[in-house]
Amino acid sequence: MKPSGEMSITLTPELEQMVQAEVERGAFASASEVIRDALRARYKDKMLKDLDAALDRGIADIEAGRAKPVDQAFTEIRTALGLKGYGNA
Repeated sequence: MKPSGEMSITLTPELEQMVQAEVERGAFASASEVIRDALRARYKDKMLKDLDAALDRGIADIEAGRAKPVDQAFTEIRTALGLKGYGNA
């Protein structure tokens, strides 16, 4: 049984050459580091795309009049939670 976090992967010959080239040029100490870096970059890219989509939805809501001032929203939330007067002067 493999230790937790360890896995075996199979790469195409082209990808294997790319990974090895990165190690040989000294950019990474091992093939594992190359793969981890590529996965982190992919995850970061996806997070940024998701954030952009959420911002686009928010802007569309504002432009369509489906928004309210933040103080009004918090007042409504406090009221719904039974926290009337909480944080208000």
